[in-house]
Amino acid sequence: MLRIHRKANGEVVFTLSGQIGQEHIGELEALIAAEGKGRRIILDLKDMTLTGQDGIVFLARCEAAGIALRNCDPYIREWITRQGTGS
Repeated sequence: MLRIHRKANGEVVFTLSGQIGQEHIGELEALIAAEGKGRRIILDLKDMTLTGQDGIVFLARCEAAGIALRNCDPYIREWITRQGTGS
């Protein structure tokens, strides 16, 4: 289960709680796409408990597109880094 909380104050922060599964990625992409161009978007991962390969690929794509990842656990950061280098 994934809960998404949106907060906007100049920048848009999506706080993700729970697990990012493949079934959530389309919804997250739609929410991000719905934000106006030029707005800073942040994904706050402090309450994210688990993700799989699909979630890691999604987070890596977000970061490559300029979306900031806040409160990213070190093991998730390492996994994203490895994803980017193809390791």
